[in-house]
Amino acid sequence: MSSGLYETPKIRVVGDRGLLAEYGDKIDPVVNKKVISIAIGLEHDAPTGMIEIIPSYRSLLIVYDPSVTTSSVLQESLSSLEKRLQEIEIPPSQTVEIPVCYGGEFGPDIQFVAESNNLTVDAVIRLHSEPEYHIFMIGFSPGFPYLGVLPKELHTPRKKTPRTQVLAGSVGIANEQTGIYPVTSPGGWQLIGLTPLKLFNPERSNPFLYKVGDRIKFKPISPEEYRRLAEKGIK
Repeated sequence: MSSGLYETPKIRVVGDRGLLAEYGDKIDPVVNKKVISIAIGLEHDAPTGMIEIIPSYRSLLIVYDPSVTTSSVLQESLSSLEKRLQEIEIPPSQTVEIPVCYGGEFGPDIQFVAESNNLTVDAVIRLHSEPEYHIFMIGFSPGFPYLGVLPKELHTPRKKTPRTQVLAGSVGIANEQTGIYPVTSPGGWQLIGLTPLKLFNPERSNPFLYKVGDRIKFKPISPEEYRRLAEKGIK
């Protein structure tokens, strides 16, 4: 299956201080690996005038100071990095295990996901917890991991009307993606479970448990185990 990786990136100017580089046309680890490599290269050898790098599934946005540099100069930096991709080392990834209590009060939409895909609830739990998911990007809220690739049997549309409040630790599905809400916030994903882990804690030396490029493995737990771990106060 084609990765969707472009032979030549598509470069677009975004406003008066942004440059967007698109490296592919689909959600795919090969495309995302190139995005991560370019981001690391820019961080290690930051072009003059660069303010921020915002990587996503298949593209990377450079925010810059137009009084110091130009989009043309930054595009030259990107072209230079393209020629040195093999020299860029991506930090070793880790697999982070996330305990999840599926269904019931912990995952109020799991029955909808099951019925939408002609599955049993047990099948949804099994299919969702079997893979190791690649973290393509982190965003929306602090530490929200966009994970893939979700098994096709579980693809389910977002809710037509988003909830005004989704509990921190909620595990959800939206189309071909799955993810976890690190903080309580509004959200429109189909909620299938809840983890007692604190995914985002600003008091930790590293506030997040994972980074882009890491993998997530969900581990089903019982309601009793969830409450035991929650009472223990996992940090």
